[in-house]
Amino acid sequence: MTQKIVVLDFGSQYTQVIARRIRECSVYSEILPFNTKASVLKKQNISGIILSGGPASVLSKGSPRPDPKIFELGVPVLGICYGLQLMGKMLGGQIVSSKQREYGFGTLSFKDGGKLLDAITSPIQVWNSHGDKIENLPKGFKAIGTTENSAYALIEDENRRFYGMQFHPEVVHTPRGIEIIKNFLYKICGCTGDWKMSDYVERAVENIRRQVGDKKVILGLSGGVDSSVAAALIHRAIGDQLTCVFVDNGLLRKDERVKVEKLFKDNFKMRMKTVRAEKLFLQRLAGVKDPERKRKIIGKTFVEVFDKTVKSIGQVDFLAQGTLYPDVIESVPIAGNPASLIKSHHNVGGLPKHMKLKLLEPLRELFKDEVRALGAELGLAHEVLWRHPFPGPGLGVRVVGDITKKRLDVLREADAVLMEEMRSSGYYDKVWQAFAVFLPVKTVGVMGDERTYDNVIALRIVESQDAMTADWAHIPHELLAKISNRIINEVKGVNRVCLDISSKPPATIEWE
Repeated sequence: MTQKIVVLDFGSQYTQVIARRIRECSVYSEILPFNTKASVLKKQNISGIILSGGPASVLSKGSPRPDPKIFELGVPVLGICYGLQLMGKMLGGQIVSSKQREYGFGTLSFKDGGKLLDAITSPIQVWNSHGDKIENLPKGFKAIGTTENSAYALIEDENRRFYGMQFHPEVVHTPRGIEIIKNFLYKICGCTGDWKMSDYVERAVENIRRQVGDKKVILGLSGGVDSSVAAALIHRAIGDQLTCVFVDNGLLRKDERVKVEKLFKDNFKMRMKTVRAEKLFLQRLAGVKDPERKRKIIGKTFVEVFDKTVKSIGQVDFLAQGTLYPDVIESVPIAGNPASLIKSHHNVGGLPKHMKLKLLEPLRELFKDEVRALGAELGLAHEVLWRHPFPGPGLGVRVVGDITKKRLDVLREADAVLMEEMRSSGYYDKVWQAFAVFLPVKTVGVMGDERTYDNVIALRIVESQDAMTADWAHIPHELLAKISNRIINEVKGVNRVCLDISSKPPATIEWE
């Protein structure tokens, strides 16, 4: 039986990152609501429990609490940030509001870090994000690490195998964090690293078959990584019960529809239907500048088109989507826990009541890199798996301001130049994402000794691991100059190219 670590979710946007790090260590992880009963956990034969961080304060009335009996299960428990404070409070310690909030980089110092810090030398850099801290330890605990403002930044009760850390080991800003997590898994929980992506495929296929039964499924195919992997996974599970629908909404990249049709009809041998809906989408978006309204309109129209397509196909019971976890955590709270809305995603949040379809989202718990690993396990080509992310609303959120066919055409040509040069230079596979953005401004230029007053294109090229954080990619100036020169000379209506050098956060990867 595959070993399992349960992560109890208290509303942190890093909860899934914890689960992902565990899976990176070849140990299966599962996220469950914070109030999952200990009796339920006991039946699952788990190897350990992690209490996530969260936005609440343990000092606040009504703040989320786990079933206190989880501490009686006899399995190791690790509390992270809020999870540490929660464990300290529930086991008899004292939590106070810190006079000095710790946020950002910190230094963890220790003498004997025990099993948790095995093979790690003091000091190490860690990432903090908290306002409360432990003032007095519960009975049986001792401090094994401190930071600038926390005397109890890392604590342990070795006899009961209870551990807590005030910092976040799951984020990349804690460079040795993955080693700490691995020590907890292997040296404390006794895991052996027996989980692999093929196990996930088997479990996902089984879940899809159980959920769908003999019913029909329709999937919105974009040609991107997410929908492609979702299609391959669902097709493996139910075969011709799946029909893929490609919607040409007029917001696609250059030659997108032709490429997708050829790829899936020729290579995947799946049932596929193309819907031409450019006119409808552009009519709905005419004059709309607000990015949230754009996303809502695109999402609503997308669903309407699907609704009509379903009726033309016949009886269909499920709508499948390639929704990923970063989409979910930016759009809606998970399991009812408090989380901040960053932006709406067209494929998150359920379906209208009138649309009598059930949602099938087999990738909802995965990050982009995990989806690619899953796709490789399913046998998808490198070209498909390593295609740069493309937003569901398409170029609709890359044309800033009013969306018109003319602006979309300009953007398509500029983006095509960028893609061509990124691929020919070898940098396409070296970065996370690259794309062009149409800006709603015009600038003065000189071309052929004549004054021009034309559009501006911004280039967005970023590096990332999971789309939760990103930084601008340091592309050679010579390559940037070539891209800029080609766009200005080859794309009619553009006289200026800019480079976006902002990180996420505070910016997002997409402009809207």
